[in-house]
Amino acid sequence: MTWSEMQPLLEQACWDTLYMVGWSTLIAVIGGLPLGILLVLTDRGGLLQNLAANKVIGQIVNIARSLPFIILMVALMGFTRSITGTTIGVEAAIVPLAVGAIPFFARLVETAVREVDHGLVEAVQAMGGNTWTIVRKVLVPESLPSLISSTTTTIVALIGYSAMAGTVGAGGLGDIAIRYGYQRFETQLMWITVAILAVVISLIQFAGDYAARSLHRRGAHSGPAPKLRLLKAAS
Repeated sequence: MTWSEMQPLLEQACWDTLYMVGWSTLIAVIGGLPLGILLVLTDRGGLLQNLAANKVIGQIVNIARSLPFIILMVALMGFTRSITGTTIGVEAAIVPLAVGAIPFFARLVETAVREVDHGLVEAVQAMGGNTWTIVRKVLVPESLPSLISSTTTTIVALIGYSAMAGTVGAGGLGDIAIRYGYQRFETQLMWITVAILAVVISLIQFAGDYAARSLHRRGAHSGPAPKLRLLKAAS
């Protein structure tokens, strides 16, 4: 296979992969961020302590995370068809990708939020701040560098999941690697696909790490004094 034949295939596969990963990441952040924060708030000693609800939510997240992605795709075929009208293609792949990424990202969010200094939370509570104020002005801003890193980790994982989705006709770079690299023995095309995936993942990881470090430095070396920050958070 010549480069002129490979180029359109690779271009379309790259766009398909970015499309799948982009929408899946957006849905994962929208669903996983509040879920992860809720796990912290409802835990023992949390602002909304409810151990029963915490255990139920935690078990659901654990079960969803424990399923291998290939099995999850098969298990969600009926649900995927009801939403997209099909079980193959780029749009159909977004459903299991997002469902698998939400609990994954939620646990990362939970870990990030737990790292926030509890003294800040207590100080804002003492100044009359309610739960929403604490979440919006303390928990999320203080954990933002870790949340950026968590999002980066989720994107990298989703790229790997999207490649696996290609084995069942989802499109993207995984589909190219399977159909041409494996089934048609186009070894050169397969290794080009591997190289593209490696470059994309490296660029995303670099961008995520840079953003997280920048936010961490900005929080450590700039901004108002701690007392003023607390007053602002409580307002």
